[in-house]
Amino acid sequence: MTAKPIKRKSDKPVSIQGYDGLISGMVSLIEEARRVSARTVNAIMTATYWEIGRRIVENEQGGKRRAGYGEALLKQLSADLASRFGRGFAKSNLYQMRTFYLTYQDIFQTAFGKSKSRKFQTPSGKSQPHNSQTPSAELTVQAISERFPLPWSAYVRLLSLKSKQARIFYEEEALRGGWSVRQLNRQIESQFYERTALSKNKAAMLTRGAKPKPQDAVTPEEQIKDPYVLEFLSLKDEYSESELEEALILHLEHFLLELGGDFTFVGRQKRLRIGDEWYRVDLIFFHRRLRCLVVIDLKRGKFTHADAGQMHMYLNYAREHWTHPDENPPVGLILCAMKNSDLAKYALQGLPNKVLAAEYKTVLPDEKLIAEELKRTRKLLEERKR
Repeated sequence: MTAKPIKRKSDKPVSIQGYDGLISGMVSLIEEARRVSARTVNAIMTATYWEIGRRIVENEQGGKRRAGYGEALLKQLSADLASRFGRGFAKSNLYQMRTFYLTYQDIFQTAFGKSKSRKFQTPSGKSQPHNSQTPSAELTVQAISERFPLPWSAYVRLLSLKSKQARIFYEEEALRGGWSVRQLNRQIESQFYERTALSKNKAAMLTRGAKPKPQDAVTPEEQIKDPYVLEFLSLKDEYSESELEEALILHLEHFLLELGGDFTFVGRQKRLRIGDEWYRVDLIFFHRRLRCLVVIDLKRGKFTHADAGQMHMYLNYAREHWTHPDENPPVGLILCAMKNSDLAKYALQGLPNKVLAAEYKTVLPDEKLIAEELKRTRKLLEERKR
């Protein structure tokens, strides 16, 4: 058995017998514990959202005679739940939970239709027979979670499918093959269901399609940092892809705050959800003189048209969800921190008139000044790292 050399203050390697096996076992133990934790949280979260959806539907049915009752209910619930629990309870999220329940409302009937005597534990600890037709209002979240083996992210993706047959197919294959959410998403985007339906050798298609690809793998850390999990647990998600990127963002934050009193810090690594996709904006400031948000995105590669398109998507989202009625439209700043091509570019398209765009250009810091600062900072950080 090999021994792992460890350096002490004397710099003389000391061998520890069996260290490789010890550290390998501990790494496996911690990774498995993280996977189990992520699966447990996901199961409880999915069951909670199903139950919230059920209660929304039942309340709507009680007030169905009133016009617009459902919309008013979701709006009020969103405001009250968000004020108490923070993120995760936007009106669109509650609507999704409602849709989730309506899609899977017969989950207990299909699971226990042949076993009407199946018992579940109520919150009081007493057992009671379960009705095979309608789930009991006394069911615990743990009991509901047993019926949903896939993570919430997978169900969100499945709910986006218009075809019920396709949804059932992908759900069954994901369970049978142990697909990750990434593999499920890849199969849906590649129209695996349609290709299998048209294939003459469906068995071969299913066997070949079930094989995962390297990009399908999801690490325990990624499972824990799933945006839905972080949202459910009210945890923050402030991390970057590299130490260099984090240091650049942090320095840029201080640099802009030092350019006079116009910039006011709003947030860093702010997440936003568009459809079923999650994005992360590096920095957000408020410019007091322009009375607008400044959305900043840092790119480590070369500037592309896709970067501009993504920024305009951010600005459209910020205009709708983050901008107050008395504020001007937000402006974007795209930074590319690539060697020999440092670039700072404002995204001003979409402003209501040219006069306002000209004012933005006059008041905002010069793009070259920011690019030069970005270049100096990157070089300094790389030298320190070396």
